[in-house]
Amino acid sequence: MTDQKKTSEILGKIFRNPDMQYGLSVFEGIKIEEVLDLSEKEGKYYLPCLKRNKKIVAKPEEIVRQLMIYKLIHFYKYPPDRMDVEVDVQFGREIGKKRADIVIYREDGRTPYLVMEVKKPDIKDGLGQLKSYANATGAPILVLTDGKIQNNILRTDPNLFEDLPEIPKFNETVEDVRSKKITYEDLDEIPNLQQLVYELQEVVLSNSGVNSFDEIFKLIYAKLYDDIRTPRNENRRFRVIAGATNKENLDNISRLFEDAKNQWREVFKPNDEIEIPENVVVPTVSLLQKYRLFGSNLQVIDDAFEYLINLDAKGEKGQYFTPRHVIDMAIKMLNPTSNDYIIDTAAGSCGFLLHAMQYVWKNEITKKKYGDRYDVEQKDYAEKRLFGIDFDPRSVKIGKAMMLIAGDGKTNITFANSLDSENWNEDARAKFRPFLQTFENSDENRRNQEKLTDFNFDIVLTNPPFAGEIKGVLLNRYDLGFKWNKDFEKTSKHQNKVSRDVLFIERDLNFLKPGGRMAIVLPQGVLNNTQMQYVRQFILGKAKLLAVVGLSGNTFKPHTGTKTSVLFLQKWKNDEEVLEDYPIFMAVSKKGGKDTSGEYVYKKDNDGNVMFDDFGKKIIDHDLDEIAEEFLRFNEAKK
Repeated sequence: MTDQKKTSEILGKIFRNPDMQYGLSVFEGIKIEEVLDLSEKEGKYYLPCLKRNKKIVAKPEEIVRQLMIYKLIHFYKYPPDRMDVEVDVQFGREIGKKRADIVIYREDGRTPYLVMEVKKPDIKDGLGQLKSYANATGAPILVLTDGKIQNNILRTDPNLFEDLPEIPKFNETVEDVRSKKITYEDLDEIPNLQQLVYELQEVVLSNSGVNSFDEIFKLIYAKLYDDIRTPRNENRRFRVIAGATNKENLDNISRLFEDAKNQWREVFKPNDEIEIPENVVVPTVSLLQKYRLFGSNLQVIDDAFEYLINLDAKGEKGQYFTPRHVIDMAIKMLNPTSNDYIIDTAAGSCGFLLHAMQYVWKNEITKKKYGDRYDVEQKDYAEKRLFGIDFDPRSVKIGKAMMLIAGDGKTNITFANSLDSENWNEDARAKFRPFLQTFENSDENRRNQEKLTDFNFDIVLTNPPFAGEIKGVLLNRYDLGFKWNKDFEKTSKHQNKVSRDVLFIERDLNFLKPGGRMAIVLPQGVLNNTQMQYVRQFILGKAKLLAVVGLSGNTFKPHTGTKTSVLFLQKWKNDEEVLEDYPIFMAVSKKGGKDTSGEYVYKKDNDGNVMFDDFGKKIIDHDLDEIAEEFLRFNEAKK
C-alpha cells in the first residue's frame, strides 16, 4: 500500500463522514495526502506538527490546523518564525484559561497580528470566542475555519467587525485586500447562508434599531441584482469601497437597492429604502460581498430562509414553514413531469415549488438528456411551469428571492389573495388569464374571464394557512360558504363564517384542470370532525381521493401542535363517472422527524454519530420516504 493511499484511509477513519474528508474546500489545490504524514500506533493516529516538530494525536481539528499552517506558510508566505500555536490568551488577570490555535505576530515577534481558531468539521459557532480573543490580544485580523468554511474578520472597532474576502498575504496590507477587483468569477458559493443570516441579525443589526428581516431582504435583493445585472467581468457593486466613508458606502448600497427595487417593482414599496445605520453598513456588506447568491446551492438558501421565516413568527397567522421532508414526500407521490404546470396558492417561501423544480430537474431535465442545453432547459422550466401566490408580503419576498436564485431573474410568484381573485390587480389577472379554463357556453367563458374562477393547472401543491375565519361577501363565491343540509345538499343560506383552510380546498380544486392532481396539508379535524362531514362529501364529489397520510403531531412544532394530514386528490374529469367505492391509500407517519419540542431528530449510525447525506446535510430521521415508496407500489399494483 502506498503512503498516500494509507494516509487517505486513515483520514477516512478519523473523519468518519466522507463528506468531511473530501469536503475540505478551504484547502482546494493542496494535495492533502502528500502534506500530511499520518501514522498509526496502538490504535491511535498521529501526525507531525509543522510548527512544533513533534508527533501529535491526529484529531479532526488538528488535521485542519496542520493544513492551515501549511497554507499560511506556502500560500500566504508567512515565515514560520512569525507563527505560534496553542498561545495562552489573557482575559483580565486570568492567563492560560483559553488558548488560541494559531497566532501570527507582527515584525516585533510579540504583537499579535492574526489570531486563528480551528474547529473540527462541522463548525457551529466559535465567532463569539474568536472575537473575545481579538479584544484580549488586540489582533486586528481574526480567522475561523473548519476546513469547509473560512471566516476572515477585520476588527475595526472594539465591538465592530468587518468581513474580509481573503487573508492578507505576507507584506500585503488590509487595504490591498479591500481594493482588489472582485468579478463574478471571484465570488464563492455560500457554504452556510444560515450562519451569515444569524450573524447579520444577531451580531450586526440586533442593536441598530431596524427590522432585521426587512433589511436582510433588501440586502439580498441588492446582492441578487448585482449578481445578475452587473457584467461578469466587471468589478462588483455590492462591496465595501476601500477608503470610502461609512456614508459613501451606505450611498453605494442604497443606489444598488434602488436599481433592484426598479427591477422587481412588485416586491418593494416605492418609498422603501435601506435603513441600516451608517456605522454598521461596512460590517453588514462585508459579510455578503464575497459570496454568490445567484445560482447558489438551493439547499443552503432553503435552510437559511427556513431559519429566517421561523424567526419572523409567521405562525401567528397560522402559516407555518412546511418541513422539507413533508414536501418531498408529497412531490414523490405526485411524481410531476416537465410538462406539468404547477401552482401553490399559499406559496410562502416556495418550498413546494422549489422542491418540485429540483425533482423534475433531477429526473427529467438532465445533462445526459439535454447535453450542453440542460441548464437553459432547466431555467426555461422554472420560468414557465411554476407559479405561486401568497398574500403575505414577507413570504412573497422570500419566495421570489428563492426563485430568482434558482432561475434566471424571472419569477411567477404573485402577491395576491388566492381566495379573492375577483379583486386581483391587472398584473396578476394578466399573468393567470392564459391558464383559465374555456367553456362551450359563452356566458360561462365571460364569467370566468371576469371572476378568474376556474383554471387549468396540472398540479396543486399547497399548505394553506389554518388560522383565521372568513366572513362576509367573500363566502358568497364558494359552495362551502353556504350551509348544507343533512343530505349534504347546498342550501341558499350563507354560513356566518368558514375557516380559511376549508375555503382553500374549494379554491384549489378550481385551480385544477379536469383530471389534475393535488396534495394539500390540512388539519385532521377536516377529516374526522362530525361537523366537517359536508366538506368531506364536497371533496369526494369533486375529486377522487388518492391517498391520506397522517403526519406526526410534532411536524409543525414548535409553532403549533395541530395534528395534520396530507390529502392527495385527483379532480374528476367532466365526463367521468363519480365513483363511490374504490381503493384509497392510507398511511400514518410514526417517525415525523421532530421531537416534542419541535427540534429536528437526525439519524445516527451504530456508534451514535449523526449521519450526513452526500451534500454534508444531516439526515432527518423520518419515515415519509418509505410511505411515498409504498404509495408508488400501491399504485403499481392497481395497474
